[in-house]
Amino acid sequence: MAVPNRYFDLIDQTFYFPQEGFDIEDGYLVFNGVPLIYLIRKYGTPLKLTYLPKIGTQVKKARNLFTRAMKSVGYRGKYYYCYCTKSSHFSYVLNEVLKHDVHIETSSAFDIDLIRRLYKKGRLPKDTIIVCNGFKTEGYLERITTLINDGFENVIPICDNMGEIEYYEQHVRGKCKIGIRVATEEEPNFEFYTSRLGIRNADVARFFHEKIKDNPKFELKMLHFFVDTGIKDTLYYWGELKKAVKLYGEIKQHSKSLNAINIGGGMPIRNSLGFEFDYKYMVKEIVNLILQSCEEDEVPEPDIFTEFGKYTVGESGAAIFSVLGQKLQNDSEMWYMIDNSLMTTLPDTWGIAERFILLPINKWHNDYRRVNIGGLSCDNSDYYNSEVHESQVYLPSYDASDPEPLYLGFFHTGAYQDSISGYGGIKHCLIPSPKHVIIYKNSQGNIVDKLYQPEQTAEEMLKILGY
Repeated sequence: MAVPNRYFDLIDQTFYFPQEGFDIEDGYLVFNGVPLIYLIRKYGTPLKLTYLPKIGTQVKKARNLFTRAMKSVGYRGKYYYCYCTKSSHFSYVLNEVLKHDVHIETSSAFDIDLIRRLYKKGRLPKDTIIVCNGFKTEGYLERITTLINDGFENVIPICDNMGEIEYYEQHVRGKCKIGIRVATEEEPNFEFYTSRLGIRNADVARFFHEKIKDNPKFELKMLHFFVDTGIKDTLYYWGELKKAVKLYGEIKQHSKSLNAINIGGGMPIRNSLGFEFDYKYMVKEIVNLILQSCEEDEVPEPDIFTEFGKYTVGESGAAIFSVLGQKLQNDSEMWYMIDNSLMTTLPDTWGIAERFILLPINKWHNDYRRVNIGGLSCDNSDYYNSEVHESQVYLPSYDASDPEPLYLGFFHTGAYQDSISGYGGIKHCLIPSPKHVIIYKNSQGNIVDKLYQPEQTAEEMLKILGY
């Protein structure tokens, strides 16, 4: 007998489906051409996976958007794609990123050690542009300086405060390329008015004239602008970008070496099947705005740098769980209890109310119902019950006697989750980190999977705890 309200029909009627990265084959969900039920049967759950080819796809997509937009309006500057390592520091990510002629943005002292390891392994040449961001500790300053002195010719320390430049003055041998980060105003609904990072707009020109302009040691290369909420089609974003580009024009009139503007904050990634963002329009508007402002100030348009981290790696990741059981806690609240913790495995879901694409792997032809998803920890916040497009979650209903459990996948989880949760460390309630599978294409173009890290054991945790 046909099921009147199939989960498949709900998705099919609500969104365009199948869509990029998601399809159904033989009743099971397929992610970027990878049959997930195959991985579940091979490795079990809970399971984290990284689909490496998606990283290169994202780099190419952004590069094409900017180069085409520049060509269409006669923009004479170049485009440079930087990957900000803080989104994911793993070697398999950096190795994949660097295959695509990408430059690097760093945030802390140990990032520089990572750069050196990549160089020793032949992954990163000395002429790679390395944009050194963030408030600098003594260790970070020392590592940046040593990198420059060792012949990494395109290291650009971005001054986050006016006192930082004194260290480079004293310790860099020869000339030093430099950048200035402009502190942006925060969105009107934020808790404070101005970003804690960067030099306030009113002080940038004075800083340039007093510390950089007539100092033969320094070569100003970049003005750095960053909006924490990323690239969005809002009055706030366009207003902050206009202020930054206007400041570029003012300083460029006094600096021959200044030739780049870094627009920082990343482009959004798909966090819902109903996600709508006109990448082509936004990129073209950014390029147009910079071009027009430079024409008004009668200065040559700069090279454009972007620092895409989440955009680069986010859509490559997924986390898959089994539903262990159902709990009806009152007349209307049904809980699906999964075999791991959302707090420890996907910390953004509770920390900043981030939402990812949530889809079942199987039972697409079952009826559906509204549910809450509960994690294994004892914390009240270990749950997930709303989507980006709706304040509730619908998933297939199922019979507890069914020999195949319901499997759930959270998709586009590849950025920040491992760093924030502490990969392989101590987890809340001693719930282990899931096993992690890497998926790549071999030289013949065939999809290959390999276990990168098995599920964390009790022995590993107890050793960290000193037992």
